[in-house]
Amino acid sequence: MNAATNIAGNVAGNASNSAANAAAEAASHDHRRLGRELDLFDTDPLMGSGLPYWLPDGAAIRHTLEEFVRGRERRAGYRHVYSPVLGKRELYEISGHWAHYREDMFPPMDLGSEQVVLRPSLCPHHALIYRSRARSYRELPLRMAELGGMYRSELSGVLGGLTRVRAIQLNDAHVFCTPEQAADEAVAALELIREAHRALGIRPVRYRLSLPGAGGKYVADPALWERATALLTDVLERSGVPFEAVEGEAAFYGPKIDVQIADAAGRESTLSTVQIDFHQPERFGLQYVGPDGAKHRPVMVHRSVIGSVERVVAHLIELYGGAFPAWLAPTQLVLLPLSEAEAAQAERLRQRCLDRGLRVEVAGPERGSLGARIREARLVPYQAVIGPREAVDDRVALRLRDGRRLDPLPAEEALAGIGALVDACSAELWDGGPAGAGAAG
Repeated sequence: MNAATNIAGNVAGNASNSAANAAAEAASHDHRRLGRELDLFDTDPLMGSGLPYWLPDGAAIRHTLEEFVRGRERRAGYRHVYSPVLGKRELYEISGHWAHYREDMFPPMDLGSEQVVLRPSLCPHHALIYRSRARSYRELPLRMAELGGMYRSELSGVLGGLTRVRAIQLNDAHVFCTPEQAADEAVAALELIREAHRALGIRPVRYRLSLPGAGGKYVADPALWERATALLTDVLERSGVPFEAVEGEAAFYGPKIDVQIADAAGRESTLSTVQIDFHQPERFGLQYVGPDGAKHRPVMVHRSVIGSVERVVAHLIELYGGAFPAWLAPTQLVLLPLSEAEAAQAERLRQRCLDRGLRVEVAGPERGSLGARIREARLVPYQAVIGPREAVDDRVALRLRDGRRLDPLPAEEALAGIGALVDACSAELWDGGPAGAGAAG
């Protein structure tokens, strides 16, 4: 065997090892494995494929995310609504879903003389809420948001974990505005998405302008497609983000901006979207009275800041490997009394944490040695050791997840510091320190 053959063999071996290492790393951060190991979610065949249930720790993450995005939306001028997950088949015939999207919908259910359908999207319901009363141009833009359930009849072969499910909790919103306002509203929506992603630590892999492709799954109105595409192109250019146009990925009623993410194995999917829709306002006969006293047709800007709750949680599980930022962590603080003598103080401190809205647990000596309890709580952002002196002085010795240990602090000062970072949705653990993305032990 000559030197060239040896070199080639070494290169091939190194490449094979690198690929194997990458595959092992991706598998170790697969949200399906971590979600079960961390008791975040699970499935049961009696509930059915693609219908995961959330365990308490997963539900805590989900609730925190929902409140986070609602708060961001409120500050951006959105008003929240609730609408039913069922609609008459006629509703989706009007919206165009029945003609263009029926294969992805669950079959109708007979209800007396009517047929009702589990909704595949929220936009038809929001169109009805808009048209429930007369609207003036003075009300526009009208920003309507909802975290609502919708249902997709996904084939069993594509279902997996939280990324492909049949029951979806979608962070959705629709802005009803004048044609002149549409581009500005879409720019603002894209910036809201980018701000939320920064707070969550999400880094998109690319921005995609999704355009129609061949075939009959898109509504036939070339003029409206061209108009909406020109507006979204302007939005992307004004926002200063690099993007690429891809045919065949548009919604059936219009083009969209898709914010793409990748999972631990490098598989790409859409998380957040911004869409401009001239189709459904026309189909539902939506109107507003303009300054000229005449009736005009509004534009619908569809946007989703974090997409489906299921998909974003799956991405965050893989991004952080279970070591979530303190504000998002299922348990934010674990109290570690050294012995039974400090148990009463730990319980009093636990109640003070709960009063502050912190998610806290007590891990007492019945759960093993202090070292064992510290290792068990390695993913928790803050560990507070309570020894005899701390119990007497109402102090705690904080251990941070990144390995730092703080000198004993007055308990109130420690809780105030933690609470401030949690309330700010900070990625820091303490005094400028990082939260340690992906630092699962």
